[in-house]
Amino acid sequence: AGPVSAVNRHLTLAINGTHGPSAPSSQKFLRGAPPGAFFKKRCFLDLVFLSIHASPMQFHLNGFRPGDPHLHEPAGAPGGELDVLIVGCGPAGLTLAAQLAAFPDIRTRIVEQKSGPLKLGQADGIACRTMEMFAAFGFAERVLAEAYWVNETTFWKPDPARRDRIIRGDRIQDTEDGLSEFPHVIMNQARVHDFYLDVMQKSAARLTPDYARRLLDLAVAPDRVTARLERTDTAHEGEVEIVTARYVVGCDGARSAVRRSLGRALIGDSANQAWGVMDVLAVTDFPDIRLKSAIHSAREGSVLIIPREGGFLVRLYIELDKLGESERIASRNIDAAHLIAAAQRILRPYTLDVKEVAWWSVYEIGQRLCDKFDDVPAQDVAHRLPRVFIAGDSCHTHSPKAGQGMNVSMQDGFNLGWKLASVIRGLARQEILHSYSDERQGIAAELIDFDREFAKMFSAPPKDPNDPASTGIDPADFQKYFIMQGRFTAGTATRYKASLISAPPIHQHLATGFVVGMRFHSAPVIRLADARPMHLGHTLKADGRWRVFAFAPVETTPLDRLCAFLADAPESPVRNFTPPRADIDSVIDVRAIFQQPHASLALEAMPSLLLPPKGRYGLRDYEKIFCPDFKTGDIFDLRGINRAQGCMVIVRPDQYVAHILPLEDYAGLAAFFDGFLRRQNEESSYFFEKK
Repeated sequence: AGPVSAVNRHLTLAINGTHGPSAPSSQKFLRGAPPGAFFKKRCFLDLVFLSIHASPMQFHLNGFRPGDPHLHEPAGAPGGELDVLIVGCGPAGLTLAAQLAAFPDIRTRIVEQKSGPLKLGQADGIACRTMEMFAAFGFAERVLAEAYWVNETTFWKPDPARRDRIIRGDRIQDTEDGLSEFPHVIMNQARVHDFYLDVMQKSAARLTPDYARRLLDLAVAPDRVTARLERTDTAHEGEVEIVTARYVVGCDGARSAVRRSLGRALIGDSANQAWGVMDVLAVTDFPDIRLKSAIHSAREGSVLIIPREGGFLVRLYIELDKLGESERIASRNIDAAHLIAAAQRILRPYTLDVKEVAWWSVYEIGQRLCDKFDDVPAQDVAHRLPRVFIAGDSCHTHSPKAGQGMNVSMQDGFNLGWKLASVIRGLARQEILHSYSDERQGIAAELIDFDREFAKMFSAPPKDPNDPASTGIDPADFQKYFIMQGRFTAGTATRYKASLISAPPIHQHLATGFVVGMRFHSAPVIRLADARPMHLGHTLKADGRWRVFAFAPVETTPLDRLCAFLADAPESPVRNFTPPRADIDSVIDVRAIFQQPHASLALEAMPSLLLPPKGRYGLRDYEKIFCPDFKTGDIFDLRGINRAQGCMVIVRPDQYVAHILPLEDYAGLAAFFDGFLRRQNEESSYFFEKK
């Protein structure tokens, strides 16, 4: 009901000519329709919306299994020592755990100091890029149905005529058109945790956290890490467990015991500015209470309003008094009543009658960053491999108003998870583990710089338009900065530098819309075998596989030759890097996109590589071939694919574009994968030793 009703509302706005940049095309679609046609076309668009946002699934590969397809057959715990110990059940830790749970041959354990799962409060903003990642884990549709959708943002400023009151300054679309197929949404962090826990518990690994374990310290050896864990539950309080693992990942927050064991520190400063946050049920005459609203008052400070899921709850970020140079927020003895009173002053002339406070907290604005996200000193990178990593708040902290903390932390976990899995399973060289700190520390540094400027502008008093000598910030400048940074806050501006796993963009001209180093920007397609409309990016599951998307020219011979090379040539990376007896697409998944309409192509004429036999029965996989969806936009036009030449777009397991190559560049394709993957054989395959 959530996604459908939202589409209907957007269409209604479009008909009335009030839906911004997308209105003309929507009006053109519906203008001049006969009676009843609007309902039919609206339902058609609803179905298209649902079909392209529902994550396609495959099951029954190794035999018919009734019931919930998300519930995998239990694999049983693998023998041997622990592969990965994760410390902390926050967003970074659970993302990492959910990724590793996809591999039942990897022995993973996740521990948490708290006595049980998170129930309430903390972060709530979910960026478009994060929603794309949720699709890879299989629960984006559940989030869409339950979350609040941030469609528009309003900006409020002091009334020039009466500076003790606020007026609406402007109202804008929150996210630019075409940035992602997913919206920016709001959902309680605890519910995000629930979805990850569900993925973990239903995986073949049946991974569940061990709560009430506090890390005491770590001892790092060249080939393993030893951790001491203290039990804090009543039945075993004070008992100490000794755990050894090949790798340890600290996702244990700003006071990280893992980071402390490494001798690393969060470096930065505080803005000496106190803010409060509360989730409330309230009665108010403020007209934008169900819109994301940035409010600057003349003398009482600022408020950021974030409507919450469910239709009634709302979050308020409330500016409090400036702190002294060495003062801490705890010394102020601030309670919920202080926050309510401050919000009421800022919202004048509107009233705010708080009926219930579901959760509240106070915090100090500050930006702090660790210089490295693993245990290897910079001078030792050439001859030492990492064994311990830190992620999320353990290595970067900042203000919550830009909604980036949970999102960036989860991307940390996604970035690291597939790399650890590839190394542990013997598929990739250990050197790729250095890329985690290299990539994510740079992204965190960008976030810190952004947050410092954003928080400074949000806390600055607004200029008085009636007083040329007044100091502060022009509300229009704050709005411009908000719009300018839209792609950053949506999570789509991340760009990784060239490395072993991200090639230089020497062939970028072949696919200008798939930028090397940036996330794979999905687009609508039609699946050939069953004519299903869907998003191509939704084939990118969190399963650790690399993807090669082959975009065919009109004359398809180059694609046929590429498939023949990958299937049969001795130099084929598909042949060389796939373990014995594994499915042909278990490491490198090759898919093709044709320019022709799907009805004009013959499935039986497709190369055998695109219809591979899989599983114990050798069942044919019919889901490798796609065509443009001309009703919603030709992917070749939308993503700037060179129609005459076509190209290969290589995508990493975390959905980032790693390379673009001409279809005929077999040597370049082989050389790229040869730079970090391990050639497989019966003797060296760790993957099959563990199975």
